[in-house]
Amino acid sequence: MSYFCKVMPSPVGALTLIASDLGLTAILWQDDNPNRVRLPDMQENPTHPVLVETERQLNEYFAGTRTTFTMTLDFVGTEFQKKVWQALVAIPFGETRSYADIARDIGNPKAVRAVGAANGKNPISIIAPCHRVIGSNGKLTGFAGGLEVKAFLLKIETAKQGEAEFTLK
Repeated sequence: MSYFCKVMPSPVGALTLIASDLGLTAILWQDDNPNRVRLPDMQENPTHPVLVETERQLNEYFAGTRTTFTMTLDFVGTEFQKKVWQALVAIPFGETRSYADIARDIGNPKAVRAVGAANGKNPISIIAPCHRVIGSNGKLTGFAGGLEVKAFLLKIETAKQGEAEFTLK
């Protein structure tokens, strides 16, 4: 399978968008750990239709005019990870869940730590909204883009809903 990429500017830094012919495969942060999401070699293709559509929808999200994403996702990971990532996609805009909530949602309530590990390896940040997963105490916990970015993304979403701010751990 071939993979294609393009870099887009955003309010949270440059984002590298990666797609296969099946759909969006990854959104990587500007200073992302290269071992967090492992993908085969890819070629730059700024006109790939999946990448162009992803950039358009992300720009609308950052502008506050989009609350849902409509592109096809091509998750690359273990079956357990894919189950967790699909649970992330189900978290409604402007809402949060704890790692324990996600573990219960996937039918494995004792897998809280494994859910946290899978959440940390989520390749499609923002669209599979791992930023909506917070500690059970309501505090922001680990995020590949950094806690400031996590708070920024949640603020975009809660500003539309008039909800309270979140606290950093």
